[in-house]
Amino acid sequence: MSISLLAKYLPENCLPFLKHWFGDHTIHIKITRGRNSKLGDYRKMPDKSHQITINSTLQPQLFFFVLTHELAHLLAFENYGPRISAHGMEWKNTFRTMLLESISIYEDDLKSIILKFSKAPKANFMSSPELVRYFHIEDLEDESSYLEDLAIGARFIYRKETYIIEEKRKKNYLCLNTDTQKKYIFKPLARVEKIT
Repeated sequence: MSISLLAKYLPENCLPFLKHWFGDHTIHIKITRGRNSKLGDYRKMPDKSHQITINSTLQPQLFFFVLTHELAHLLAFENYGPRISAHGMEWKNTFRTMLLESISIYEDDLKSIILKFSKAPKANFMSSPELVRYFHIEDLEDESSYLEDLAIGARFIYRKETYIIEEKRKKNYLCLNTDTQKKYIFKPLARVEKIT
């Protein structure tokens, strides 16, 4: 997929950054249906080309953020060699540089969140509560809540099953499935339906 075909998924004025980052690399970008397990993925292919997959359901600024994350893998491996850790210091420094270089792309209310995130980039998007909240703004009108917004003892529905919050353990929550009586650990920003 050419960079220009990506335009419909991206915010305005970001193509110059992408052209610079793509350089002479052969990159195959696949736009996928929404995946719950990940927003994007990077792989170096056997023929030395690169493959990046990104969910089609992402808002333009999040799409650009995820694409930047995946391109940071490519550039870090190219600049530091194949033996580096996927989300090690080389990747973090590369991602940080790319985020700061392209900060003008983001909306004003998102810039401060990106700047804060860039100080210590996380491998997993869900590990950044501010980013997760920002990109779920439109979803707040539905019936779902973040688990961390519920009280201990509250009942909620997750994937059509009912749970009770038993306790908070460091950052996560121990919850009991009322049907199976099994206990599960939930992240604080899990989207759940509160039972009132």
